[in-house]
Amino acid sequence: MTSTAAALALIDTDLDHAIERLFSFLRIPSISADPAYSGDCEKAARWICGELKSLGCEASVRATPGRPIVVAHYTPPDASAKTPHVLFYGHYDVQPADPLELWDTPPFEPQRRKNKKGVDQLVGRGTSDDKGQVMTFVEAARALIKTNGKLPIKATFLIEGEEESGSPSLVPFLKANKKELSCDAAFVCDTGMWDAKTPAITTRLRGMAHEEVTVTGPSIDLHSGMYGGPASNPIKVLSRLIAALHDANGRVTIPGFYTGVSELPAAVKRQWASLKFSEKKFLGDVGLKFPVGEKGRSSLEQVWARPTAEVNGMWGGYTGAGAKTVIPAKAQAKLTFRLVGRQDPNKVIKAFQAFAKKQMAGDARITFSGKGGGSPASTIAEDNSYIRKSAMALKAEFKREAALIGSGGSIPIVRYFKDILGMDSVLVGFALDDDAIHSPNEKYDVSSFHRGMRSWVRIIAELGN
Repeated sequence: MTSTAAALALIDTDLDHAIERLFSFLRIPSISADPAYSGDCEKAARWICGELKSLGCEASVRATPGRPIVVAHYTPPDASAKTPHVLFYGHYDVQPADPLELWDTPPFEPQRRKNKKGVDQLVGRGTSDDKGQVMTFVEAARALIKTNGKLPIKATFLIEGEEESGSPSLVPFLKANKKELSCDAAFVCDTGMWDAKTPAITTRLRGMAHEEVTVTGPSIDLHSGMYGGPASNPIKVLSRLIAALHDANGRVTIPGFYTGVSELPAAVKRQWASLKFSEKKFLGDVGLKFPVGEKGRSSLEQVWARPTAEVNGMWGGYTGAGAKTVIPAKAQAKLTFRLVGRQDPNKVIKAFQAFAKKQMAGDARITFSGKGGGSPASTIAEDNSYIRKSAMALKAEFKREAALIGSGGSIPIVRYFKDILGMDSVLVGFALDDDAIHSPNEKYDVSSFHRGMRSWVRIIAELGN
């Protein structure tokens, strides 16, 4: 039985040192999307590799065609065949900091300061997404090893450097190192809490498919006075296509789109209802009042458990200052489809393409980017033993039940862990909705960092029981 009391006490007394270690990590501008920062990505990989080595891990920085991946293994001295073996996943890369003028302080000079409400916060790029979250389980492991002499589990750490740019190197890396990386379960610390007082475990992630279309008509832009009326206008055609994507009840009209989509289990519906989600506040926070989407579905169900078809951008013709009376030669749009259940991204794209072609008439022609694709959704059974143990540990820390929630976003790594390495994931994170990830003035509450470390101490101890 692992003693958590001493480790928790160390977390409390060593908080300032833990924050300074995190700040050292945050000062490295490891922006994976920009080649100019490739050296900083390598520096960040070496930094976290060094921290894992300091825990007694066998750790190394592995080269990939893109940014390096850090792999570390920890085996307790008394490990046996029955000792649980889990993988901890996170990423050291961060989003670009632009626009720099909107930051109150330089993005890679982390600060600890109180906001206007007196909340103690850590501010800087990567505080919440994902360096601060990565360090919660690194610091928890450090505290357990210092106070107990060891961890009660075997641990593998996988810290990648391309999550913010699509993880192009990750799938080949997982396939090439399947035997080394396969564990009993994976723990992902890149999600959030239900609210500032309620921990959460994410059990549903939507998948995604994307496509870009170009509708063409005349061979050149035309004078609208000379050709307006008889000439096919690509913007009109594209507008009709987009309008046809949904019916009057908000359902997607693409034939076969809902194949693989099932209704929510009654128990899940009840659990979500108990969260007392405020639709009014949810929309009000972004300046909206009136919910749309599928009729008869709550906003929470729509975001967590229903698929969508959204237009992310649409353009064509003249968009400069003043007037220019043209009928454009082409119009374009970018679309994404959030997927749930067993929807197949490739089948969804093919169904959309067939649907779009049928909307063309006369001289209108449509072409596709050829880059359509995506990742399927992930659903993890709430009665998974690792979820149960994690929920028990979170309740012990927060003195309230952990919310089992969904996410409207996509974390493809969860599906890769299942399909390639054959293991389920447990998504436990401590971010808050107002952390401004990907935006200027990104922050991570000190309480999130502190209680995140304490929570991982409890989770790791519970896994070893």
